[in-house]
Amino acid sequence: MNPYLGHLHPYPFERLNDLKDGLRSNSKNGHVSLSLGEPKHAPPNFVLEALSDRSVLESGLAAYPSTRGGIDIRNAIVEWLARRFRIQADPDRHVLPVNGTREALFSFGQAILSGASNGYTLLPNPLYQIYEGAALLRGSTPIYVPSTDKPDFDTVDKKTWDRCELLYICSPGNPSGTFIEKEVLGTLIELAHKHDFVIAADECYSEIYYHEDEPPKGLLEVATELGVDDFGHCMVFHSLSKRSNCPGLRSGFVAGDANIIDRYFQYRTYHGCAMPEHVQHVSSLVWRDEQHVVSNRQAYREKFDAVNPILSRVFDAEIPPGTFYYWLRLPGDDESFARDLFVTENITVLPGQYLGRDCQGTNPGRDRIRIALVAPIADCIDAVSRMAGFIEGYYR
Repeated sequence: MNPYLGHLHPYPFERLNDLKDGLRSNSKNGHVSLSLGEPKHAPPNFVLEALSDRSVLESGLAAYPSTRGGIDIRNAIVEWLARRFRIQADPDRHVLPVNGTREALFSFGQAILSGASNGYTLLPNPLYQIYEGAALLRGSTPIYVPSTDKPDFDTVDKKTWDRCELLYICSPGNPSGTFIEKEVLGTLIELAHKHDFVIAADECYSEIYYHEDEPPKGLLEVATELGVDDFGHCMVFHSLSKRSNCPGLRSGFVAGDANIIDRYFQYRTYHGCAMPEHVQHVSSLVWRDEQHVVSNRQAYREKFDAVNPILSRVFDAEIPPGTFYYWLRLPGDDESFARDLFVTENITVLPGQYLGRDCQGTNPGRDRIRIALVAPIADCIDAVSRMAGFIEGYYR
């Protein structure tokens, strides 16, 4: 067995299940889950129609898909990149379809990291645990960058940058919802060239932002503005799960540095993770449509507008610039709060410490909870109202 498997941490939702194991809620109200960031808005109708097209299914099921993907989906991806980020990418050199960002973020680490004992992978803390797993299973040492709200790269010294092989970033951030500013992205690009590491930018939440006229900057967008037109050292990861409410479609893409794409393509050829042709066909349609994305943002905006006044009664709650999460600070222990909230109100939230790692004696997620506004708006309002009432009595 791979000896590094023993280095993996339990997944956050495994820990949450263990926390709730054997518990029963005393509430007569229905259960509402605010813990899992799984989109629950309806997917676009045209997706369902395309997936029910017999000819599309027959064609897709009758052929082995190519690892590089068909030209239509690659064209759809570069067209979207041009509209959204004003960049010019080559469909033959700069993009690869992948089966969702989770699969790609993990396998990318396996392909890029050298396995050298002195190699570092820099990760935000708190983090999406897939980044860490990719590093650990390749024998790379994880270095955690404090990121309670935004990553603090000033804490990283020159010796650490020198040993860095891969930097994972997430903007908008999970769980904070904050954006990494253009100036910071520019500095990271300069550091990547200077110290010869790769930036893997998880931009899966890039299309969920509160202010319609203030979308987050993308890594390749900033690279282009800096004149790095070959996207050197830069890779971005996007998917249709959050953008288009299609988490089960398992469809996304990776784009960036053509030399890295070539090597990653070689890895994926052996990995055997090509996107089925019928999924490629549907994905091309989805990347070419923006109206459903605008409507999706509006639905999340309405939820934030509805629940923020309620949360503000008991939290220092501010609507985040991006994602569908609140990252809330508690007066006390997050695990105890999550357990007692479930028992009393039949509401599940995610303890923040499950997303963080202990560094220098502290876990940046401790005494915080993450809640995801993915349930229907009425359920969100009901759950947040019950939680606010619970808190008013809990911390007396």
